[in-house]
Amino acid sequence: MTDASLQSRFEGKVFVLPVRIYYEDTDAGGVVYYANYLKFAERARTEMLRAGGLENSTLQDEHGIALVVKAIEAEYRQPARLDDLVEVRLELTRVGGASIEGVQRIVRAGEELVEIRIKLGCMKLAGGPGRLPQKVRNLLQSFVIESSGSETGI
Repeated sequence: MTDASLQSRFEGKVFVLPVRIYYEDTDAGGVVYYANYLKFAERARTEMLRAGGLENSTLQDEHGIALVVKAIEAEYRQPARLDDLVEVRLELTRVGGASIEGVQRIVRAGEELVEIRIKLGCMKLAGGPGRLPQKVRNLLQSFVIESSGSETGI
């Protein structure tokens, strides 16, 4: 039986990945360990690609590239706790020829817990920076949220 509240989805151009907080995600006090929010954010980016019909393994096997974190900034506002159901919300704000920028928000019942601003770079598996293949770039650009303040600030 599938719990509909745990299904990833797009809300417009915002990708939403529900995450249940398990004991393994927390410290002894039942509070999510700060680095685990970055893991949740990584999962959301991976699942957004998958939902768009592209997997990281395809980037590697067919294009010889990987998306790597170039810069990241996180602001922790409130903790998530054991058994919480949170949503990791991903908004792409810019897709360039070799980089992607976005904002990820981790929310619980409408309350923003963490905001993560991220910049990813395209890296050739053989070494050195690479360019996003046009097909991949087009897909990612279709998810970009247009706004006057689309800079990630990192």
